[in-house]
Amino acid sequence: MGKVIAIEHLSLDGVMQAPGGVDEDPRDGFDQGGWAAQRGQDPRLQGAMGEYMSGDWSLLLGRRTYVQFAGFWPKLDDNPFSKALTEARKYVVSSTLTEPLPWENSELLKGEVAGSVGTLKERVDGNLVTMGSGDVVRALLPHRLVDVLLLAVHPVVLGSGRRLFPESGPGPENLRLLGNVTTDSGVVVSTYAPE
Repeated sequence: MGKVIAIEHLSLDGVMQAPGGVDEDPRDGFDQGGWAAQRGQDPRLQGAMGEYMSGDWSLLLGRRTYVQFAGFWPKLDDNPFSKALTEARKYVVSSTLTEPLPWENSELLKGEVAGSVGTLKERVDGNLVTMGSGDVVRALLPHRLVDVLLLAVHPVVLGSGRRLFPESGPGPENLRLLGNVTTDSGVVVSTYAPE
């Protein structure tokens, strides 16, 4: 059975919107994109993420993240991360995309998010790694379909933006700390699992 591993960049105030680039996600007038880019290349952060992206693993992405990744990573021919992402199996949650999907090794998941991902977990082995894809992660959390949360908390307060955990959530959830590392750039990388 597969495990869903959610890897998320967060500000100290819980914002996850547009960590990688200025134009990454301007929804709701968000103009602070790229807030995590300068610290994202930290070797300790990459190492923590890489632990879940070795061996038997696939990508699990929402439409917005998939489209952004597909338009960026395949163009970097000499980048080892690009090669790994391109070669990985990619499962895409979307009600608007149609097959064939443009990035090789991509499969569209149809239907309601929790149901389609629950079925996917039963039919695959290894890690289903999701990065970004906040709508997908928020849809999976109440159904206890996320097995591991790797939260990279950056030393920045943004004040606004879309958050991983909305104010009106499904209720309390106790998490167990699996590991914690602080990078040289001040990012606190904490890994949790539901109790």
